[in-house]
Amino acid sequence: MSHGINIRAVPYDHPDAVRLDAQVQVEYQQRYDGEGDATFLDPGMFVPPNGLYLLAYDATGTPVASGGWRGQEKNGEGYSDGDAEIKRMYVVPQARGLGLARRILAELETDARAAGRRRMVLETGDQQPEAIALYLSSGYALSEKFGYYRFHESSRCMTKPLPAAGS
Repeated sequence: MSHGINIRAVPYDHPDAVRLDAQVQVEYQQRYDGEGDATFLDPGMFVPPNGLYLLAYDATGTPVASGGWRGQEKNGEGYSDGDAEIKRMYVVPQARGLGLARRILAELETDARAAGRRRMVLETGDQQPEAIALYLSSGYALSEKFGYYRFHESSRCMTKPLPAAGS
């Protein structure tokens, strides 16, 4: 069911994206003893075809969910060539349970595959059981750690292959 939801691509520094990012940072601080996500993100990382940032708006035009992917290549943080990293998946509390995260995730995967990416990767934390359940039920598997938080005990990294269309 769509619940009047409209998902659209926006720049990562769009005012609505900035507002939702501030909200998710508060949630991270509540779940992780006052710490937000310190991963460096630049708006240019989400510009197609090397990334994408999506916002979901409800029927009143209020932003209620977000998510993006950015391209990664093999580097010292454990990424591989052709990776598409999921970032800033978030659903506001009043819109949870509507399947918005799953819809955004599916659109991000489709877009990354079309851009030639070979694998979706993400990092979440052990204090986000809802996120872990979403990713596991969407075909992601726990993997070796990578990224900014790869040395943190609470970090949980996951991957999902993106076979080329027709494979």
